[in-house]
Amino acid sequence: MTSGSPIAALVSAAAEGDQSAWNEIVDRYTPLVVSVIYKHRLRPADASDVNQTLWLRLVEQIGRLREPEALPGWIMTTTRNECLRVLRVQQRTHLYDPLSESEALESEQVDADVEADLLAVERRQALRDGFAELTDQCKRLLTKLMTDPPPSYQVVSEELAMPVGSIGPTRIRCLQKLRKTAAVAAFLGSPVKSRTGGGVLGAARLGQ
Repeated sequence: MTSGSPIAALVSAAAEGDQSAWNEIVDRYTPLVVSVIYKHRLRPADASDVNQTLWLRLVEQIGRLREPEALPGWIMTTTRNECLRVLRVQQRTHLYDPLSESEALESEQVDADVEADLLAVERRQALRDGFAELTDQCKRLLTKLMTDPPPSYQVVSEELAMPVGSIGPTRIRCLQKLRKTAAVAAFLGSPVKSRTGGGVLGAARLGQ
């Protein structure tokens, strides 16, 4: 992503006190925060504390983020670190070996799961941003074809007033346009995707 990315714009607006930008950041990334907390299996009270601490720290730091477009990674890392801090406090009152093989393996699995969650969040947001750039025709067609279960081409033809024979080729062109949008292209080349081993954009299920 570049400094002109949608995420960077949100961060900039929120840092300047735009409440709607703050609300969008919270709505967009709360699922990621909840997922990280859940994977660390915190008690409800501790989970609530971590959630509140994360957002308070973001309020304090949002104007000082060196790479605003890296906000999802900052949120993930900060939430994880706060979860680990809470767990360390708990462990002081229990007989526990933090270097045991089982604990080390479990920690590695949590990290892998959290990375996968971050990838999923960024993939979904890239799709939303890219989808918004498409023509109305592509939006209507892809929306119809993404329903579960997908309708037959005959049904799509009748509802969208499109010849049956043009649906497949139009679908392919729309997916090609989606992959070329700034948001999707940035996601496909992002370090997060490479680091987690993500293949073709999760939305590839739409076209492959």
